Amino acid sequence: MKSKKKAALLSIGIIVFVLVIDQTLKIWIKTHLFLGEEIPVIDNWFLLHFVENEGMAFGFSFGGDSGKIILSLLRLVAVTAIGYYLYILIEKRSEPLKIVVFSLILAGALGNIIDSCFYGLVFTESTYYQISSFTLNHGYAPFLHGKVVDMLYFPLIDTHWPEWMPFIGGKEFQFFRPVFNIADSSITIGVLLLLIFYKKLFGTSNPKAISNK
Repeated sequence: MKSKKKAALLSIGIIVFVLVIDQTLKIWIKTHLFLGEEIPVIDNWFLLHFVENEGMAFGFSFGGDSGKIILSLLRLVAVTAIGYYLYILIEKRSEPLKIVVFSLILAGALGNIIDSCFYGLVFTESTYYQISSFTLNHGYAPFLHGKVVDMLYFPLIDTHWPEWMPFIGGKEFQFFRPVFNIADSSITIGVLLLLIFYKKLFGTSNPKAISNK
């Protein structure tokens, strides 16, 4: 990218866009739905289904209170590292696709860190009988102990395995079972783009290096 300013604006624009959508949807879900409540969006295969988890992507939990702190700290370290790398890319005026990829990953990581760091401080607890509300005095958890809000649910296939199949015969099969959020989606899209275009993004452009292979 020829202009460092354009590169910076591209990165900031992506990060702000993802964070605004992610946090707006999370806050709306948190303050309008009971835990476990769901709203059909498109028939029964796209639902807004309110769940909370301890911080890992796609509804997975990690190791209780101590695991929660470790995961939150690891995320902070990862965000710092990715942010610094993105800064270097902007300084070097790297190609737009590389900036897009790491901006998406950074935005997604930031989106979930906001939940982990601050949601416990500024919201009351969500339950199956109580809708959460904003609070500045009596949050449901201390700093770094907040739960990540997930809501995107796509049960595209809901059936049972054939009875004749060993071990799993007759058991329920559902695709796609995990519930996730916009931040998770941003990370996933960034990583997929990184894998698909890895050679283009990180392939050597040194003619001598190519000729020596």
